[in-house]
Amino acid sequence: MKTWKRTSAAAAVALMASAGLAACGDAPEEGSDAKKNDYLPCIVSDAGGFNDKSFNQLSYEGVKDAAAELNSEFKEATSKTDQDYAPNLENLVAAGCDTIVTVGFALATATKESAAANPEVEYILIDDAADGGADGATFDGKADQPNIKPILYNTAQAAFLAGYAAADYTKTGVVGTYGGLPFPTVTIFMDGFKQGVDYYAETKKKAVKVVGFTGGDKGAFTGGFDANEAATNTANQILDQKADVILPVGGPIYQGALTAIGDKDIALVGVDADFFETDPNTQDVIFTSILKNMKQSTKEAILAAGEDKLDFTPYVGTLENDGVGIAPFHNFESKISDTLVAELETVKAGIIDGSIPVNSYLK
Repeated sequence: MKTWKRTSAAAAVALMASAGLAACGDAPEEGSDAKKNDYLPCIVSDAGGFNDKSFNQLSYEGVKDAAAELNSEFKEATSKTDQDYAPNLENLVAAGCDTIVTVGFALATATKESAAANPEVEYILIDDAADGGADGATFDGKADQPNIKPILYNTAQAAFLAGYAAADYTKTGVVGTYGGLPFPTVTIFMDGFKQGVDYYAETKKKAVKVVGFTGGDKGAFTGGFDANEAATNTANQILDQKADVILPVGGPIYQGALTAIGDKDIALVGVDADFFETDPNTQDVIFTSILKNMKQSTKEAILAAGEDKLDFTPYVGTLENDGVGIAPFHNFESKISDTLVAELETVKAGIIDGSIPVNSYLK
């Protein structure tokens, strides 16, 4: 196990009290055999917080599980606004964190600045390549700072499968999507979804269209990632165009879609996590979810760091390595066509072997 020079316990307690940091993990009993490993992993949320039932929560669970396996404590810092990112990172560095996980592309700039100022600290940046600024729009295979490991997900591949399934399921011939902000890590879902719908329409000779997104950064966006009136209004705009399947992309904004759906016969597609499992309120309407295996990939990175074996080469989750995928159809299993599951396996194999191209900024 790696050992690092750490701040004193008293200093760490003082820092946690002043910075609002949370120390997690039970302390070992004095004189017991359960002596804690002194490796300290930490995690910073974006403004969605660790209870977002999405990527912050999944990443947090990955750090928590890895810390337990390493017999380490860990610290967390919740960001309420983007103004919290840099101070949270500074406080975690001061608290003696050896590896800091930063969740989401919104933290990219703050992460790169902190990594440059603290080359002895390891950083794991989720959902950004750390080579193209705050939006992750470019990807050249390495981060700007050598002590940052990017963890990325080619969700266009999984979204393609969800789009294909939505096109097969729709009764109105219209499916829709909307996002929070037009960042590549948002539009990659929407683009993959549209590609899957278009592929289905072309191969099946069935008239199905996508509303809410036309490609690039052109589409319906709420202007943020809050579950607010804008999220509900944007969802209503999609549903008013006769869409009977809707894909909201942007953490909590799906709750606006839930409000808009009400008791209508509409199917919801989730993102990041399996909404059926993470939010029981969706179980009557959730069709499937486009998954990022964030919990496992974050856990594996922390376990490697704890053993002083962290490889800073970017990780890209794909269908082939099970880094992305789609969730079961759960309550919709009896409502989908008898051939859909087998067709999705065929499409998945085609995406993996390259015979079915899926375009995204991650290759």
